[in-house]
Amino acid sequence: MVSELVRTGIRVEGVVQGVGFRPFVYGLAVSLGLAGLVGNDVDGVFAEVEGEAEAIGKFLALLRQQAPPLARIERVSTTALSPTGQSDFVIEASQPAGERRALVSPDSATCADCLRELADPADRRYRYPFINCTNCGPRFTIIRDVPYDRALTTMSGFAMCADCAAEYHDPADRRFHAQPVCCPACGPELVLTDAAGKQLSGAADALAAAAELIRAGQVLAVKGLGGYHLMVDAANEAAAAALRVRKHREDKPFAVMVPDVAAARRLADLDETAEQMLTSARRPVVLVPRHAAAAGEVAPSVAPGNTHLGLLLPYTPLHHLLLAAVGRPIVATSGNVSDEPIAYRDADALTRLARIADAFLMHDRAIHVRADDSVARAIGGRQVVLRRSRGHAPEPLRVGPEFRRPVLACGAELKNTFCLAKGNRAFISHHIGDLENAETLAAFTAGIEHYRRLFDIEPRVVAHDLHPDYLSTKYAADLAGVELVGVQHHHAHIASCLADNDADGPVIGVAFDGTGYGLDGTIWGGEFLIASLASFDRAGCLEPVPMPGGAAAIRQPWRMAAVYLAAAYPDGVAGNLAVRSRNNQNWAAVAKMARREINSPLTSSAGRLFDAAAALIGVRDTINYEGQAAIELEQIADPAERSGYQAAVGTDGLVRVRGSDLIRAAAEDLAAGTARPAVAARFHNGVAGAVVATCGVLRDRHNLGVVALSGGVFQNLLFTSAVVAGLRRAGFEVLTHGRVPCNDGGISLGQAMVAGARDRALSG
Repeated sequence: MVSELVRTGIRVEGVVQGVGFRPFVYGLAVSLGLAGLVGNDVDGVFAEVEGEAEAIGKFLALLRQQAPPLARIERVSTTALSPTGQSDFVIEASQPAGERRALVSPDSATCADCLRELADPADRRYRYPFINCTNCGPRFTIIRDVPYDRALTTMSGFAMCADCAAEYHDPADRRFHAQPVCCPACGPELVLTDAAGKQLSGAADALAAAAELIRAGQVLAVKGLGGYHLMVDAANEAAAAALRVRKHREDKPFAVMVPDVAAARRLADLDETAEQMLTSARRPVVLVPRHAAAAGEVAPSVAPGNTHLGLLLPYTPLHHLLLAAVGRPIVATSGNVSDEPIAYRDADALTRLARIADAFLMHDRAIHVRADDSVARAIGGRQVVLRRSRGHAPEPLRVGPEFRRPVLACGAELKNTFCLAKGNRAFISHHIGDLENAETLAAFTAGIEHYRRLFDIEPRVVAHDLHPDYLSTKYAADLAGVELVGVQHHHAHIASCLADNDADGPVIGVAFDGTGYGLDGTIWGGEFLIASLASFDRAGCLEPVPMPGGAAAIRQPWRMAAVYLAAAYPDGVAGNLAVRSRNNQNWAAVAKMARREINSPLTSSAGRLFDAAAALIGVRDTINYEGQAAIELEQIADPAERSGYQAAVGTDGLVRVRGSDLIRAAAEDLAAGTARPAVAARFHNGVAGAVVATCGVLRDRHNLGVVALSGGVFQNLLFTSAVVAGLRRAGFEVLTHGRVPCNDGGISLGQAMVAGARDRALSG
């Protein structure tokens, strides 16, 4: 007896284009004896399968279970159709018409199959720097438009040779419908040039010549997936120091690329979580504790005075080949002058990097969208993203409830990202950088336009920071025909943490960072909020102190030590403190400036409190990059120290934490001869204890048992661990970031969530 045939229409939504989903569906259907079709359109993947009901049921189960490694299925829906008697299964041409809802895959590291071919002398792609397949390679950075087909990528100018075309059209081949497919006969080629753009070596020997330049101590600019890296031999002190001078990057650590996990283990302590991140298809830079033995392989100027290294593994075939040719770890830092966006176009790279790089290893596959490396670290066995960019963007976060109208959130001034949101998806952009110059602003505006086009989002609501002078705020104000929503900086931090944890509040939100525009016109940064997505109340803060000289106090942490010591010792500073001796020439003038409130805005910033402690303890009086003093303070702290200083926590009205108590206790310990690592640890534990105590006061007032932690200060592993442990001992549920940065890179998501919640409230 022949079973009755049925036909089922299937719609698959999510990251299902550019990941080998159509050939996967084809192969699965054929293996089960099903007829039908599969294709791409603006919504994702559509299919129709015809055959016995049991086979179709199995097909639907395996569709999720065996999906390609890069696929992210959000939803599968089915519709009953009338059988047509079709006998074969076909892949239909893409259907580009209609409102676009299909997702775009992030770029992905070279897969194991391609690496095997890369190393096989018998393979026609042996040592070919642009090998890829449906499971790996460039995606987001080469896409000009959707649906994801070769004609709409920067590979459109490379006509496939007969061999590549045969693979592309063969349903049994791993490169079936792999849009960037190519080989040495038809694909991109390398070229090595000098700083003026004059060719030094062609495709045949460019890579070997480039490796020799690195080994000889030269600075090489290398075109990667999302832009240019600047590379030097990580063991060569002269080369690393020269790169620092040319790039104008005094102290901030460089990332180091190593060939494999074994090489990473030689340089640093890796736990299981760190290894998972290093080897993932996303390939972020992972911050890990360095080994003392790493000194022989990593020059001092790579990460001066830093107890951690930022390590990453190769994620393109070119990286693998270059590392093998050099034979040791390579510095791989962003191809830019500090504070500028990464260079990604060849002409621009030659112009902007000519004074930094001695030579350029380039190729003729264009990059359409710049995307800097992502950065992550392991905290308590959890993968925590600190910079969400290549390998993540433009994959959205699914959020709920849905946005009533499309939203654009313009993000923060520093570590900027933007966010476009529609339906139940929030598209956080790749890392843009600090919006402090024309180049970065241009990258910001171009990125927004690209995302709007890719995902067919026309924002009706635009969220922005409250600071009137931020370039992102001014951009929002210049937009026509939209509804503007100002979102307080620290409310956005907490909303971002809520979204990261699929929560909506209310919670006790602890937002600790460096700077945020407060509702009272002062500079906030050590905030305790009672917050939901739609609203917040400021329930507590660090006791405000002056910032003498404004921004100068950020660059010179000793100024914050001066004002905190003045608050700690209102009758005069006791003892002969080294920080005062080091800065005696300007101490009295700065103290007077603060006392008379001359160019000394008030701040509750936790970042400035950590700066004050760092200067007091003798870690650093001036900084060369954001957060440097606090980072180095964490690194000298003794992790075995369990005691902590006590800070008074007020219980009337707005709860105020007296940070000056912690500074006074640290000063007295130093005067008594206590070792700096112990003092640094006691300070960290003291601030953590004050957070727990304040949350306890607010729990009693508001009957809330959930705390959300956000803001750049929570990048501090020692501090965050102490806060989380203390809150959990006190019976709180604690929400922290994982998928989205706790720093200002997560602000755009928070702004979008606040704007969406307020929009829903207005409609209801």
